[in-house]
Amino acid sequence: MIAVADASPLCYLILIGEIDLLSKLFLRVLVPQAVIAELLNEDAPEAVRSWAANLPAWIGATENPLLATTGMEKLQAGEQAAILLAESMKADIILFDEKAARGVAADRGLRVTGLLGVLGEAATRGLIELAPVIDRLRMTSFRASPGSAEGDSRPLWPVRLRGCYVQ
Repeated sequence: MIAVADASPLCYLILIGEIDLLSKLFLRVLVPQAVIAELLNEDAPEAVRSWAANLPAWIGATENPLLATTGMEKLQAGEQAAILLAESMKADIILFDEKAARGVAADRGLRVTGLLGVLGEAATRGLIELAPVIDRLRMTSFRASPGSAEGDSRPLWPVRLRGCYVQ
């Protein structure tokens, strides 16, 4: 399965020490240069900048696709590049946490999940124990609401969290 990742899921997986889950869940993980630039931004946490400066071999850093961004004007450059890359590479899934980007990607026919979906699938496969990982996630600035990002498009990996059904 080929995945394209945006900055937010990568950032939080790095911060909670679970970034290597992606290499266990996906055959390939592609990241456009615009997303790498966001991870290298001086405002990003040091751990994130360090990871992005020394990408693991299982990450495929790619040039930003030079395609039309019609309908994506409100999205950040990394989000636009991730959607275009997912479309051009016929990725199986795109990893987004931001609601607007998830909606645009889903409207364009892409299969979307986010950080919570990744963690849910990892737990289902026995790669992590979900409760302690969620406890670490709560120590970050990550926020999700009951009707949040994970329910905005076709489900891939449903997970029960905090009494709400998150897809």
